Amino acid sequence: MSNLFDIPLPALLGQLLLGLVNGSFYAMLSLGLAVIFGMLNIINFAHGALYMMGAFLAWMGLEYLGLNYWLMLLAAPLVVGVLGILIERLLLQWLYKLDHLYGLLLTFGITLVTEGLFRSFYGVSGNPYPVPDALQGATNLGFMVLPNYRAWVVVASIVVCLAVWALIEKTSIGATLRAGTENPKLVQAFGINVPRMITLTYAGGVALAAFAGVLAAPILQVNALMGSNLIIVVFAVVVIGGMGSILGSILTGLGLGVIEGLTKVFYPEASSTVVFLIMAVVLLIRPAGLFGKEK
Repeated sequence: MSNLFDIPLPALLGQLLLGLVNGSFYAMLSLGLAVIFGMLNIINFAHGALYMMGAFLAWMGLEYLGLNYWLMLLAAPLVVGVLGILIERLLLQWLYKLDHLYGLLLTFGITLVTEGLFRSFYGVSGNPYPVPDALQGATNLGFMVLPNYRAWVVVASIVVCLAVWALIEKTSIGATLRAGTENPKLVQAFGINVPRMITLTYAGGVALAAFAGVLAAPILQVNALMGSNLIIVVFAVVVIGGMGSILGSILTGLGLGVIEGLTKVFYPEASSTVVFLIMAVVLLIRPAGLFGKEK
């Protein structure tokens, strides 16, 4: 079959792949947001800026130090994770008992400062980042041509997301994290350093954003506004999936990316708003989100 709904099959599959790639970024970023909100009760608006920083670190590593993509795929999340430790220890730890609005305003301020610094040094025009040699080219599947790098992004994102979900939901470490969130005094009575656990949780959440930034660098032009262009959609994904729901963030991110890709095929005018329309419908029917728990 060469046509489906009067649309050439390769074009339809190409848009589905593009939607799945976007969904992979949505899933990874919303996963980090869900981990931070679920464990720290902080709405981390700085997530988009730290995603941008991950992409810029990859570009700077190659441009100034000659460090390749694979090395920066490990180094950038570590650097941003260390920065996350500083942010949590110096700023966020004072806000845990306050209203969510204070954390939102603080992280929004961090976003403005971070984007302003990168914009002043590098402007707003995009900086190209090459696809690594091992992932260049495409594979002909017969019914479509599959770009190797985009396939790698989807696979890497799904593997990382499922690994984080398994760590939090299926291991003793995850059980300790959840218990520390619900009853920190009891957990601390067992000799567990709850403040350190919270700090490392925030560092891990923002490291996920940086990892997504490095994955995005060869696809998008690396620029200071790439995070702010994405973060609003990611927040919508988190709300639809359910604030704090790990599995909800993963499934909703991937699903909405595919829906967005299909919308670009059948009704392009709605592609930029379909996520928000879905969010409005979900909130009317289920205010806690698809996978969230009613309080």
